Amino acid sequence: MKLSDNTRQNLLTRLKRIEGQTRGVQNMLEDERECREIIQQLSAIRSALQSATAEMMREYASDCLFSVPQEQEKRQELVEDLINLLGKA
Repeated sequence: MKLSDNTRQNLLTRLKRIEGQTRGVQNMLEDERECREIIQQLSAIRSALQSATAEMMREYASDCLFSVPQEQEKRQELVEDLINLLGKA
């Protein structure tokens, strides 16, 4: 599956932001910042990752399940694959 240019760019932007947040938490640890502040940033990173994952899953579902004409059996395999991926997220 190939991502649309818009989705790919959106995901890259999100991941670069997450990368910056992660570096920020590293700096916070080195600077011995308050635990509450660090946890708040870690929570923001987790939320950003979940959002990026959801966007990727939506793209996967719409591309594989709705855009491509497929046999019912193949479609069921793709649904099961998506469910397995969600279980790992």
